[in-house]
Amino acid sequence: MTSSYLIMDNVSVVRFFILSGLNETSDYKVTLFTFTLLYYCMILVFNISIIMIIVLDQNLHEPMYILLCSFCMNGLYGTTGFYPKFLLDLFSSSHQTSYECCLLQAFVMNSFACCELSILAVMAYDRYLAICRPLHYQSVMTKQKVSQLICFSWFTPFCILSINILLTSRLKLCGVKIDRLYCVNWVIVKLACYVSDTFLINVTVHFTMTIYISHGLFIFWTYMHLIRTCVKSKDDRVKFMQTCVPHLVSLVTFIVAVLFDFMYMRFGSKDLPQSHHNFIAIEFVLIPPVMNPLVYGFKLTKIRNRISRSYIFFK
Repeated sequence: MTSSYLIMDNVSVVRFFILSGLNETSDYKVTLFTFTLLYYCMILVFNISIIMIIVLDQNLHEPMYILLCSFCMNGLYGTTGFYPKFLLDLFSSSHQTSYECCLLQAFVMNSFACCELSILAVMAYDRYLAICRPLHYQSVMTKQKVSQLICFSWFTPFCILSINILLTSRLKLCGVKIDRLYCVNWVIVKLACYVSDTFLINVTVHFTMTIYISHGLFIFWTYMHLIRTCVKSKDDRVKFMQTCVPHLVSLVTFIVAVLFDFMYMRFGSKDLPQSHHNFIAIEFVLIPPVMNPLVYGFKLTKIRNRISRSYIFFK
């Protein structure tokens, strides 16, 4: 096995990481590869279908559907950061990943999660305006405003995570073992030789957490107003069931998956079987990317009708 360290001036420079989470996969590589490939193809088909339907249908060029298109694109972004590499890693005998590739994957996986919550917050704001402030909706949610909100939901996580990864890349590391199926920034930081070197990273991590906890509080605030408004009107209740329920399902699924992974990564027991650990770690790239396009495709009337017309046409 190629050495994972390069010795320079009595300092160990990490060249590779070892993904020990892959150790459990050695006995059923072919089966796991087949099902993972089929599942990834399913994710691609579902999300690309929703994106193409929205792009090609002029009637769907409305803020809610444009935001949904961005949501599905983020699903493709995050899953592409995990599945192709995981499929290649299944047949790697050493389970090694290069230092640069690991940092890149850590950036993609972390920025995907942050983008997901940002987009969900923007979608909640859109529903709040549509139901609670309908008279102001058209004047507020202009094409320019929607473009700005989408840029905010992508650009902000990318900037924050770029800083985090840059600070991580400057750490001196005293370990190469990553107890997961993929690279994640916090696990790499825990391999630092000196705790004092991680001070700035801890500051940026807590800053990032504050920002995205505020996103969650904002979503909670919007739904408090939405529920209060919808209780008073039957029409608003119908609109809530059609457009807000898919958003709530996506939100709850994503938050539960991320919280499980976060809590286990910080406080989890080492006695938990590796297979259980692996499932907890990949929940947020396993369930939401398939469930989101399905929920929105079946629940939103315009998209459901467009899918039905396409099915009848091809039939």
